[in-house]
Amino acid sequence: MSEVISEELSVEQAHQSIVAVKQQISKVLIGQDLVIENVLTALFAGGHILLEGVPGLGKTLLVRAIAQCLDVDFARVQFTPDLMPSDVLGHALYDMKQGEFTTKKGPAFTNVLLADEINRAPAKTQSALLEVMQEQQITLDGESLKIDSPFIVLATQNPLDQEGTYPLPEAELDRFMMKIEVDFPALEDEVALLKLNTLVKSNEQKVTSLERVITPAQIEQIKTMVSNVLVDEQLYDYAVEIVRKSRSWHGVLHGAGLRGSINLVKAAKVNALMNNRDYVVPHDIKVVAPNVLRHRLILSAELELEGVDKNQVIEEILASVEAPRV
Repeated sequence: MSEVISEELSVEQAHQSIVAVKQQISKVLIGQDLVIENVLTALFAGGHILLEGVPGLGKTLLVRAIAQCLDVDFARVQFTPDLMPSDVLGHALYDMKQGEFTTKKGPAFTNVLLADEINRAPAKTQSALLEVMQEQQITLDGESLKIDSPFIVLATQNPLDQEGTYPLPEAELDRFMMKIEVDFPALEDEVALLKLNTLVKSNEQKVTSLERVITPAQIEQIKTMVSNVLVDEQLYDYAVEIVRKSRSWHGVLHGAGLRGSINLVKAAKVNALMNNRDYVVPHDIKVVAPNVLRHRLILSAELELEGVDKNQVIEEILASVEAPRV
């Protein structure tokens, strides 16, 4: 990065740092600017991401590119039906020479963890991530081991191929700050991708050449700045009212819980900083609401039969709650 961030981080410096990361990732992930922005929102808000999209849209590439640009440790776990919790977290191993047990740490001891096709593994393996996602620590053989910051889990799943998959339990879904739906890029972006991937060196192979533009220490500085972004009292009420409406909305069997409003405000703070502001406006909450609430709603069979999806319900809820003038 050309400019070294000072100890006292300014809004402009934080904004420029985030822009620099986005620009680097966009070199290999074409036409997914909004997805990149949403993932960075969760990173700087201290949350985790569930990425859903058909194969070939660059979900794994996105995670690899982020890890490269952030100058952090990266680990990938391919979730399969025979994957055990110890394969993710680690386990105690008896050392015959030393005559004692030693701790063998699993891939979850990292900064950026890619849980690829998370719904391929059974519930006991999926739930192994609950503690580390919530408390940023892993308990092995009765000992709690802390994970270094920053720490983010990016899990992927394919919405089409459901054979041999295990739906994520509600408790785990609630641990994800956002569920991001990755869609096909625009025509011109798809043409650009075609050109890139028919050269000698594809864009996937170019990930390692991306510039490391931000350090773990700088990420923590930005996260601190995010926590200090100003939120008017009326906006707290606004966020809570949106979440409470989701629980009583017609056709919604289960609405968002307490983590819904917490994550709405956290994500809105990052969105404000991305727009070079140190204060939240109602639009920030509206922008992040679909990704924050999407996986927290369970619709009735009636709505699904009518062809109503969660995004439509969230739009209607937002339209029904009057935004404060702040």
